[in-house]
Amino acid sequence: MTSVRRIVVSVSDLERSSAVYSGALGLEPLWANEDVARLRAGDAELMLHRRTPTPAEFGVAATFAVDDVDSVTTAAVSAGAELVHGPDDEPWGERQSVLRDPDGHLFCVVTPIQEHGTAGTAGTA
Repeated sequence: MTSVRRIVVSVSDLERSSAVYSGALGLEPLWANEDVARLRAGDAELMLHRRTPTPAEFGVAATFAVDDVDSVTTAAVSAGAELVHGPDDEPWGERQSVLRDPDGHLFCVVTPIQEHGTAGTAGTA
């Protein structure tokens, strides 16, 4: 494998979900039609696909690196996301918020905590 190319999220309403992912998180719109919206997420892409969503509390959660977790969290909640946890400084060296998009999918926004070491990243359980 060379990289993650795309994450696909099933959504019931493209406009409502785009307000969270593009409007609040700042992902760049690349292309859209009535069923699909492609958004740039760094070197990868987030595809919002209009179809029946089946969110799960303990499934896969996309994590987005942002410059300011607190302001992005506020913007995401204003755009229709639900705050699940945070923003908090986590022991693995990131400030993180966990949110739920309008269809119930979990996602995280993170930024590194300054001057944090790499303790716990190798050789620990």
